[in-house]
Amino acid sequence: MSNRFRDQIEEEEEKGPEPELKQKAELPKNFFTTFLTEGVVSMEAATQLMPFVIFMAMLGMVYIANRHFAEKNIREIDKLNKDVKELGYDFKTLKADLMLKSTQTEVAKQVDTLGLKELVVPPKKIIIQ
Repeated sequence: MSNRFRDQIEEEEEKGPEPELKQKAELPKNFFTTFLTEGVVSMEAATQLMPFVIFMAMLGMVYIANRHFAEKNIREIDKLNKDVKELGYDFKTLKADLMLKSTQTEVAKQVDTLGLKELVVPPKKIIIQ
């Protein structure tokens, strides 16, 4: 594999100066090219600043990704808070139902459905001497 570009340069050097048949390709006139050629920043300075610009772009993307991640976490936290409140309400309801069903009158009603009767005579204490 040969270095074609080096061969072309060597051929041009051997030929000597080329007559000015072709005009230099002109850049389109827009803000960016005007800013780089005639403005404050030269083409060399822009080339030297390119790693910094790429770094800043990557930093911006990390910032945006971090923002999306934080918003997703906030939404998930809100959802979990709603679930905790709902489960708290369920717990309080079930606890109140259990307290109601464990009273003596409710237990007596449940026992009557099974066919058992509540004692009307108090229990006697058996004493062994």
